[in-house]
Amino acid sequence: MRAIELGAEAIELDVHGTSDGTVVVHHDPTVNAPDLATRAIAELSYTELRNFRLDEGVEIPTLAAVLDAVGTDAMVYVEIKARSIEPLVVRIIREHDARCAVHSFDHRIVKTVKSIFPAVRTGVLQVARHVDPVASLIATGAEDLWQEVSFIDEELVARAHSLNAKVIAWTADDADQWETLRLIGVDGICTNRIAELATYRW
Repeated sequence: MRAIELGAEAIELDVHGTSDGTVVVHHDPTVNAPDLATRAIAELSYTELRNFRLDEGVEIPTLAAVLDAVGTDAMVYVEIKARSIEPLVVRIIREHDARCAVHSFDHRIVKTVKSIFPAVRTGVLQVARHVDPVASLIATGAEDLWQEVSFIDEELVARAHSLNAKVIAWTADDADQWETLRLIGVDGICTNRIAELATYRW
């Protein structure tokens, strides 16, 4: 919720699944805590996972809880980081009023989500500049190209826009980058400098 208070129009988060089918919001596939061995989230039940806390003793939240908290205040971009949890993620999204989209580095996940829930907006994450930058959009049916910022150029944006797709730059924390991205027509910026970007002339 802090991101929304700072002016964010959207939130990007990562999800994994527990062994008993609870989808949780966490960047890494493993968790650790004082006096507890590092464990893979996929090997833990949700009850076991609750023994692992974030800073200041905060529980690792479920995706459902986060969507409840955000409501319709911001778009929620859900990055799926684990295979085989696509149906679980789709079910949670369908059960909530939050505005959501799904994306992943694993483009097979994106294609699976689209086949389960054609109406949901999807995106592909790319960290390299491919010869054909929109091939993955075509192959998966995705509408968003999440491109690592250093590989974005005018041609890439134009190609994506020719498919009515949006280009989202990640992760751009430099104001000089923002100006370049604005001029070439990028549609969204993922940043750690939320307050500054929220007041930037776009």
